[in-house]
Amino acid sequence: MERFTISLDDKLAQEFDRRIAAQGYANRSEAVRDLLRSELERTRQDDHSALHCIACLSYVFNHHERDLMERITGLHHEHHDLTVSTMHAHLDHDHCLETVILRGPTAEVRRFADSVCAQRGVHHGKLNLISVEQHLPHRHGHGAQPASTEAPHLHLKPAT
Repeated sequence: MERFTISLDDKLAQEFDRRIAAQGYANRSEAVRDLLRSELERTRQDDHSALHCIACLSYVFNHHERDLMERITGLHHEHHDLTVSTMHAHLDHDHCLETVILRGPTAEVRRFADSVCAQRGVHHGKLNLISVEQHLPHRHGHGAQPASTEAPHLHLKPAT
């Protein structure tokens, strides 16, 4: 681990300490690491160097909207290779919340999320995207199965 020192004026240091205390950080180092990760991730996404990602797409929709469920289901099936899991929750008599875990090429994940959120009747769509590095399919033991009998699979490591 590498150490570095920064200097802050008193007002900025006090404001930072109040913020990290409110968020539950144990110390300044953890908070600074999270701020750096967040900024580096934003930069990766802005300059389109994030080729692959994992993501969480959440949206609220009115299930009474004409043909909306069929349109959303169609989009999911057209992009079945991106979807890992979907959770559906009923909010009231008219509205539902869906949260979809996605993985794949960043540009495709963004296009899929945009197409879902653009549907008439979908509200409050939000995509939380995290860049990952893909590690080629390989075999190794997970749990009780020996590596020689396990199917090769892809590993996705969050970019740090």
